[in-house]
Amino acid sequence: MTEMLKGTLEGIVLALLATGPAYGYEITARLRDQGFVDIAEGTIYALLVRLEQKGQVDVEKVPSEKGPPRKVFTLNAQGREALDEFWSSWAFLAERLAHLKAEGDK
Repeated sequence: MTEMLKGTLEGIVLALLATGPAYGYEITARLRDQGFVDIAEGTIYALLVRLEQKGQVDVEKVPSEKGPPRKVFTLNAQGREALDEFWSSWAFLAERLAHLKAEGDK
């Protein structure tokens, strides 16, 4: 499960950001609410840095009541394209896996 998650986590985070801007801890909390309880905050922060380097998210520093400013990540047009590609790949894989399962269940 962990290896499968590593291959899809970037798309999952892009999908979360498609629902609205968020900062790192908030993304981690939302993932945990969705059942991804074993994801470490450090993994998410590293992934967000990669998304920023790829130009798929915009970053804004927003003042925080509890310490230094937070980096809020927003999906941009390039990120939306990457998310569309992710969903397309996911649909293809899901269809192929369903077909293989059906063949195996015969």
